[in-house]
Amino acid sequence: MIEPALVPDSQHRGLVSLLPQPFRDFAMLARFDRPIGWWLLFWPCAWSVLLAGGEQEFMLLGWLLLGSIVMRGAGCVFNDIVDADLDRRVARTAKRPVASGRVSKPAAWTWLVLLCLIGLVVLLQLRLEAQLVALASLALVAGYPFMKRITWWPQAWLGMVFTWGVLVGWIEIRSDGLLAMGALYLGSILWCIGYDTIYAIQDIEDDAIVGIRSSARRLGTRVRGGVAGFYTGALALWALAFWLTRPDWVALLALVPMGAHLGFQVVTLDPADGDNALARFRSNRDAGLVMALACWVVGNAGIV
Repeated sequence: MIEPALVPDSQHRGLVSLLPQPFRDFAMLARFDRPIGWWLLFWPCAWSVLLAGGEQEFMLLGWLLLGSIVMRGAGCVFNDIVDADLDRRVARTAKRPVASGRVSKPAAWTWLVLLCLIGLVVLLQLRLEAQLVALASLALVAGYPFMKRITWWPQAWLGMVFTWGVLVGWIEIRSDGLLAMGALYLGSILWCIGYDTIYAIQDIEDDAIVGIRSSARRLGTRVRGGVAGFYTGALALWALAFWLTRPDWVALLALVPMGAHLGFQVVTLDPADGDNALARFRSNRDAGLVMALACWVVGNAGIV
């Protein structure tokens, strides 16, 4: 029997390949072979917890990581169910489990429900206010798969969805400091638009053929400048969040490593090289850790 090939940007191929069929297909459907996604979902949660002063909330961070893994998986399953016909027409996505027919849509819906039930367990670990904030994201999540059909900026919608954890983590820790929370969230949205624009570079040609819109296609030859603009805006808003949390110019120095990391991505980005773009996209997992350390430094230094 010839095993189905993994998608080009899969990671941990050896781990996924050890799973027997059909478990491998369900793991790939939830993108367990691509952990970068859940890290990008988790880091904004961690940033808000740490900046809000929850540096000792290790159990909370663990729950948020689990929630990021299963809900990112659930979102991917839903996206693949909705996009199955489009995925079949794009080389990079044609071998996805639902698009290829290896997993039926009813089976995919069942898997989606199971992942959401695990997410419910995580949700119940939060206080009521944070639960309500988390549930408010569901409408954004449901709408995301359709954005690439109606707007050139689906990355902006993804930014609102993928960084919603900023609001959840902050409200779980405290109910004040909402201006700082808002600045952190808006900056995180711009960060997400930037890195997902880099990711979309891989699909520009295929997306043009099937009519999928993206920020990478919209920016065209200006994609590097666009990413630089998004990252610059993110840093400015994060600086505001830090200042509102701790009004001390020294606190802003904590953002220097993050600025250097994002600057490296922009300077070394080659829009004509899909592998280069994928590597820069993946490096945002490390950028998330750098930003988490900055939030820990500022949040641990005292909240006003």
